[in-house]
Amino acid sequence: MRISLLVGAAASCVAALLLPPTLAPAAVAEPVPTEQTSAGGGTVTSLSLASAEHSVTQRATKPFSLVGVSWDDPRQSLVGTSIRVRTRSLATGTWGDWRRLDVEGEDAPDERDGRSGIRGSTAPLWTGPSNGVAIEVTPGPQGLPAGLRAELVDPGKGASAPASAPRTLPGETATHREAADHEAPRPGIVTRAGWGADESLREPGFVYTGTVKAVFVHHTATATDYACSDAPQMIRAIYQYHVQSNGWRDIGYNFLVDRCGTIYEGRAGGVAQPVLGAHTLGFNTDSTGVAALGTFTSDTPPQQLVDGVSKIAAWKLGLTGQDASGHTDLTSGSSQSRYPKGTVVSFDTISGHRDAFATECPGDALYTRLGDIRSWAAHLQGR
Repeated sequence: MRISLLVGAAASCVAALLLPPTLAPAAVAEPVPTEQTSAGGGTVTSLSLASAEHSVTQRATKPFSLVGVSWDDPRQSLVGTSIRVRTRSLATGTWGDWRRLDVEGEDAPDERDGRSGIRGSTAPLWTGPSNGVAIEVTPGPQGLPAGLRAELVDPGKGASAPASAPRTLPGETATHREAADHEAPRPGIVTRAGWGADESLREPGFVYTGTVKAVFVHHTATATDYACSDAPQMIRAIYQYHVQSNGWRDIGYNFLVDRCGTIYEGRAGGVAQPVLGAHTLGFNTDSTGVAALGTFTSDTPPQQLVDGVSKIAAWKLGLTGQDASGHTDLTSGSSQSRYPKGTVVSFDTISGHRDAFATECPGDALYTRLGDIRSWAAHLQGR
């Protein structure tokens, strides 16, 4: 059975679940959209994707720039399910092509994250400013999980930071402590204040792992043709999706890098600290997640982006003397990864997400550059 949801954002637009006439009930209560707001005007609107026994009646929706799908139980998956999304441009009023959502949902906290209310989710899709969406869900052999809903995210203008808050941490070699052997120069990093994070959204306090031994490289499965000036709002949208839609304590990635090579602070807790992320299910402990903004399944990653990933990986690993071109052992924290929980696995210190989980991430085009990233990172460490 195929479920199609069509939503328009103008006052006169409609949302309807298209079903075979023989399945449509005579009268059904309308699922009411819920909305969460953030400082800076950002919103997340959740719209129920009704099952075959229900229909969604007319409604209006607000503009958004990112869309994903979530469900109640994170232990369930949408493997075998197809979800396609088509959006209408807010600027031109025209509808774009159908695009598939990545249903694997492999970015996730491990069990030790300790936060209740975590939901299963697809990877989010950056659409740019939009005022209409069509979502087509084709269930797999196991059907659809309970609580399936579309998440429409508007990143807003970003939270205002105190005047004293730094917007960018300048690149520098650490001078406040004794440098580790082969420590790379610290690159410039745009702070959370710099990209407008609303700190009231995230879980208070921080969680740390042991020594960072590995960097896992990801792509965000979002657009690749964005203007670099749009990167902060893209990161805000991912942050809102991870926290407000998925129920995570904070954004999942420790760092993000845009197509111009700019590096951004991800999960809060200190860029030099071993902050526990939610980027590589099963291997979040003793690792750092670096996400490239874009989809690099076939699109070639710009050299500036490759350089940015190399710089942050070299510096982060160098803080504890880890060889960027070496290997390290990590212990699986989840049997939902490639390896049963408790399995000790040897990884390159700079690995792709797919090395730890059955996923295409970070895309073939970026994955093939990991050798170059390791070499350049090791060079920056003076190896």
